[in-house]
Amino acid sequence: MSAAPVDDLTLSERWLTVPELVDLFSTSPGRIHRLFEEKTLLAARVGGVLRVPSEFLEDREPLPELRGTLTVLSDNGFTDDEAVRWMLTVDESMGVSPIAALRAGRKAEVRRVAQSLL
Repeated sequence: MSAAPVDDLTLSERWLTVPELVDLFSTSPGRIHRLFEEKTLLAARVGGVLRVPSEFLEDREPLPELRGTLTVLSDNGFTDDEAVRWMLTVDESMGVSPIAALRAGRKAEVRRVAQSLL
């Protein structure tokens, strides 16, 4: 995997910055950064700014199915930028992006594919 930043804004419908997440969640920047540290939510540097794809959120909270998948990717050595890129890019074996598959209830399949990545 390359450590290149995720500078492709077209990978997500909308990218949210930390200040936007603070407003959306009605919380502090510290809590947002804890969500990143806990792998409950994931951000990437896009255009030099830390951003979260809107697809990672549901009902103004992190998508619950995201955490385990992010842990698998991290355990496989993915950087945050690499994991965000993988989550948003269509995977041939699933026919959709991993985040779309997660949102469709295909958590086990997404994690199986993520575990096979090296």
